[in-house]
Amino acid sequence: MKLLLIFFWLLCISVSAQYSINSNVFGQFITSQHFGERILNLRFEPEISVQINAPSKENYDSTKKSLLIFYALPNGNSIEWTIGKESKPGDDWHFDIQHIGAQTRFLREYYKEANIIIAYLLTDSKSWPAWRRKTADADLIIKSIVNSAANLFNPLEIKLVLSGHSGGGSFIFGFLNSVKKIPEIVERITFLDSNYGYEDSLKHGDKIIDWLKDSEDHFLSVIAYDDRDVKINGKNVVSPTGGTYYRSKLMKARLEKDFQFADESDSSFTIYKALNGRVQFNLKENPNAEIFHTVLVERNGFIQSILSGTEYEGKKYKFWGERCYEQWIGE
Repeated sequence: MKLLLIFFWLLCISVSAQYSINSNVFGQFITSQHFGERILNLRFEPEISVQINAPSKENYDSTKKSLLIFYALPNGNSIEWTIGKESKPGDDWHFDIQHIGAQTRFLREYYKEANIIIAYLLTDSKSWPAWRRKTADADLIIKSIVNSAANLFNPLEIKLVLSGHSGGGSFIFGFLNSVKKIPEIVERITFLDSNYGYEDSLKHGDKIIDWLKDSEDHFLSVIAYDDRDVKINGKNVVSPTGGTYYRSKLMKARLEKDFQFADESDSSFTIYKALNGRVQFNLKENPNAEIFHTVLVERNGFIQSILSGTEYEGKKYKFWGERCYEQWIGE
């Protein structure tokens, strides 16, 4: 009887501690009308806004790790456009092209290994490359933002994801430039048609390789399309060596010196995999020189980038298939 009482007492302490930690961490968050999500808006100088979106209190499981995804916004987009919503007459078309909010809710529903928390990262100029060019010590500021946001969740078991679309990839490379070694706490790095800034000379490949070797729980996802011949108003959108297709090939060539890749292809994609799928390059073929820049995100690309290499990859969704997240689009 005495042992039973002691066990019950310890259990009560554990539950109370978990509740207290949960309450303290999310105490400054406000509850959204959409899905009961908890939101915290932060401001960093110079000229950076961050919105952190966490699961509802009911859907947060303190016994699981939390995955904090840093999603650096594409050029020209607002946080509201990036999150997305149901399209209504007169709405700006940007609301219907990424749906990171709905794709995040899909992950919360079906990815059972972690609580999904996402931080949307925006500069006032709506361009991470432009902000980095004009800002002194930009890369160190990016590192500070990542550390500050992660520290908000210090009492929790937390892992980080560095992600971004389009110019948002510049945020990721800024972070890589700021560290000699990618921290163990970073579990996944994902480029959603966003690795324009990859450079061997800046040791990006070397750092990624060392990080991948450090743990079997580290994942790299690269999604891009053949943009070499894409034109707008008769002009190429990228230089011969400046697009994500070329940069993805360059990154893969560096990784291939250390890891053995296997490839598979169909009429739509060539997929290169290494380390049992922990490293994946999904490269969209483009014989007609069409623009697939954001379609790669819309057609379940964000979900694919977070689940690649896991047992959840391809379950309940198909990358490049129909939207799997319609029921989670907010009003």
